[in-house]
Amino acid sequence: MTERIRLVVDGKPTLLDADPALPLLYALRSELGLNNPKFGCGLAQCGACTVHVDGQPTRSCVMPVGAVRGKTITTIAGLGTPDQPHPLQAAYIAEQVPQCGYCLSGWMMTAAALLRDRPRPTDAQIREALAGLKCRCGTHMAILRAVKRAATS
Repeated sequence: MTERIRLVVDGKPTLLDADPALPLLYALRSELGLNNPKFGCGLAQCGACTVHVDGQPTRSCVMPVGAVRGKTITTIAGLGTPDQPHPLQAAYIAEQVPQCGYCLSGWMMTAAALLRDRPRPTDAQIREALAGLKCRCGTHMAILRAVKRAATS
């Protein structure tokens, strides 16, 4: 059974006709045609599906779209623009972090929330915030350098 669900996605008011039990990830990708976040594990363990829900990093693969009714959803595409990238996006480019890019939503959205709450995190705080995220390309050290760079920009 579908319901009308209102949200704001990347700054745009959005109206969905969807089953409230549909995972937010599927609504973003299938219903709205966004190519990020990604489907990774489907169990909220890898982080590839991470978005912000009212500013909080959320694993969208297990979040029912009905539970985010009326909330603001921000994807990695909503962090910045090519002309005015978010400091993390600029730092990821400067540190040459992206390899396959599949995991970027998890790392970047989690780090963006960390930097918003703790503009000058310690190395230990960065590692703690990013614990549990997966990157099969092994760019972990470059990611940590990018977060530090963004924190000092």
